[in-house]
Amino acid sequence: MIDFETELKKFHPSLELKDAEEAIGQHDLADMIDLIVKTVKEGETSEPVEPVVVEQVMIEE
Repeated sequence: MIDFETELKKFHPSLELKDAEEAIGQHDLADMIDLIVKTVKEGETSEPVEPVVVEQVMIEE
């Protein structure tokens, strides 16, 4: 049987939109754009890589 008094004591209301935005905004999370920019910058500072030529073979069915 459910004890409603115990369940009500454990209840925490969800954050309002403004509070949720503040809570989320406090974390320093990298999004895809940040990762792409970091990758490009790392590529610019590293030595150039020789291109790899892959031979394309046609398979007849």
